[in-house]
Amino acid sequence: RAQGLDWVSRIGYAVSEDGVHWNRLRRPVLEPVDSTDSRGVEDPRVVEIDGVFHMTYTAYGREFLGEGKPTHAGGGILPMIARSENLITWERLGPIVRGENDKDHVLFPRRIGGRYAALHRRWPRVWLAYSDDLLTWPEEDMAPIFGPRGNNWWDCKSVGGNGVPIETEHGWLMLYHAYDHDHVYRFGVCLLDLEDPSRVIRRPQDPIFWPEELWELRGDVPNVVFSCANPVVDGTVYVYYGGGDHVIGLATCPLAELLDFALNAE
Repeated sequence: RAQGLDWVSRIGYAVSEDGVHWNRLRRPVLEPVDSTDSRGVEDPRVVEIDGVFHMTYTAYGREFLGEGKPTHAGGGILPMIARSENLITWERLGPIVRGENDKDHVLFPRRIGGRYAALHRRWPRVWLAYSDDLLTWPEEDMAPIFGPRGNNWWDCKSVGGNGVPIETEHGWLMLYHAYDHDHVYRFGVCLLDLEDPSRVIRRPQDPIFWPEELWELRGDVPNVVFSCANPVVDGTVYVYYGGGDHVIGLATCPLAELLDFALNAE
């Protein structure tokens, strides 16, 4: 995701042989097309399901859709889904929900119980949703999983998902972000049941990552680390994240070490 001089977010495409050095396509692969996303598209999270790439992303529009209160200076937020066979040309499928402050949505990398499953952030909690076709997400199939903790916790204000949940023999390893009353963002980790992700197996008390570098502490939005991707390559988790809402950073950790923390930390 990047912004031009117009401050409108667009989604780009880049390739790398080592996960560190990147070649970028000069044009965006997804950009605003109408009033529902005229203020930008951002927070892409991509996963391959049944041989097709699926991307969840947030659309910011000038037009408010649905019930509830408008957000972001009168505009609307739509937690959108798109699909592609080549990562370049994308077909928009539509939103998970309309008319509310809902984003940070990400699809699980396989069907669960024969259905598509997604995490999404219905403020201030993380919710689970199911769909048969990615087009309709029935309200009766949505439920909260976990939310902020007490006032003195690092995740006391709001929580939301990071990248695609990682399937392990112990459960879905989920990285998530949260912020406190000072709006300092940090990452945490939890384990969800493989066949019933609404059941939280473990959620350690301490965060695993927080702003330290100058470009994380300062920027368009200070004190922010925000991730939408955590692929696993050769046993290492590569966490790509936005720093200060201005640059893209990379942090790595052995999967075994992260899983051990999720299983055994207090």
